[in-house]
Amino acid sequence: MIYTLKQKFVDNLLVFMLVMSTGGLLFVFNRNELYLVFFGILIFAYIFFGKKLNSSLVNSSIITLVTISSLFIINYIFAINTQADSKYLYYLMIISISIFVLNYFKNNRNYNILIERIYSVMKIIMIHSVLNFMAFFVIKNHLAIITSNYHECETFMNVFFYTTERGIVNMFGLEFCRNQGVFWEPGVLQGFLNMFFFLEAFIIKKRKGLLLLTAIAILSTYSTTGLALLLVQGIVYLFSEFKTNKFVVPVVLLLSVPVYMVFSLNVEEKVQGEKEASFQKRLFDLTQPLFIAIEHPLTGIGLDIDEFQKMRKEFYFSSPALRSLQEKVGVESKTLGTDKGSSNSIMFLFAAMGFPTAILLLSMLFKQQIITEKKWLWMVIMIVSVMSEPLLLRPFFFIFIVSGFNQVFYKITSHKTQLS
Repeated sequence: MIYTLKQKFVDNLLVFMLVMSTGGLLFVFNRNELYLVFFGILIFAYIFFGKKLNSSLVNSSIITLVTISSLFIINYIFAINTQADSKYLYYLMIISISIFVLNYFKNNRNYNILIERIYSVMKIIMIHSVLNFMAFFVIKNHLAIITSNYHECETFMNVFFYTTERGIVNMFGLEFCRNQGVFWEPGVLQGFLNMFFFLEAFIIKKRKGLLLLTAIAILSTYSTTGLALLLVQGIVYLFSEFKTNKFVVPVVLLLSVPVYMVFSLNVEEKVQGEKEASFQKRLFDLTQPLFIAIEHPLTGIGLDIDEFQKMRKEFYFSSPALRSLQEKVGVESKTLGTDKGSSNSIMFLFAAMGFPTAILLLSMLFKQQIITEKKWLWMVIMIVSVMSEPLLLRPFFFIFIVSGFNQVFYKITSHKTQLS
């Protein structure tokens, strides 16, 4: 069957909305309205570009929806504090969108086309991020503040975005603003840039020049996590290309030097230097939610982020094992409390939903069937990214959890269909 330009456009639009709803400023400032638009595009795609629904796929999707929704309802009922209904309705919307998008591509296209659409959208994001970084030097004195109840940043004509209050970096005499692209934080941008690097290097393999451009974009985020993931991918790419193209080796090694230098400088600043507070917050987000989960192991404390912030502000933990580990690695946790949400999605999941549900959701994430080539590396990128930013329960990442559930239930429903 011919894959038309109209179908490509609609599919790209769906993936774009999927990515933007996972940390994109578009949704940060217009969340409710854009989720309605997202649903509208989905309905339009099903009606005008969909095929006849596969009964086994529909059944597996329904079972997935019921199963995941039940886990969230149980969490709502057994939460230790009163939870806001709106918070859980928001998660129900994320669950539904993730299932509908996955069902749409699995029923009407295939995972290869989904990967191509993800690649196309991420390429646009990468190119924009490079322009965003370069434009700052020209337009830095012509920025306007945009604000909402949840976020504030500066923009130039709603095309380029910056957070100069805490994003200015002076490196080797060059002053620049950390690149956040179209996302609310540089850490979110680096995650998607590293995913694009992966797709270009190991799946699509179209242009090596795009790898260089992506590496520059990741450097411009000045993200410790992003630089670490880039170095890991560079090493894997080096070994994968060595057998077929030995000329790649010196080029990759040469390019790795500035990445490692910036990474080392970044780590030193965050562990002992001026940006130690950022590192301490990440360390606190790694440890404190885990101790909260240990005190509430079965159903957690609830997904309401406001209630979570109130509790963690008063929650103090002291552990001999933690102190012993800190002494061995030479890193001391200095943060005693915070009223902010956790930047670590996985630790938040354990604290909010308890060990059984969190382990089940993470196991389904690892069972995802969307990216299967060099799956281990893709999962490293995803896990590290959601451990540094609150993204796991957002549509783009949640669709991979849904993929795991769908794979398990589809085997059951399709087998029953064959028997009947």
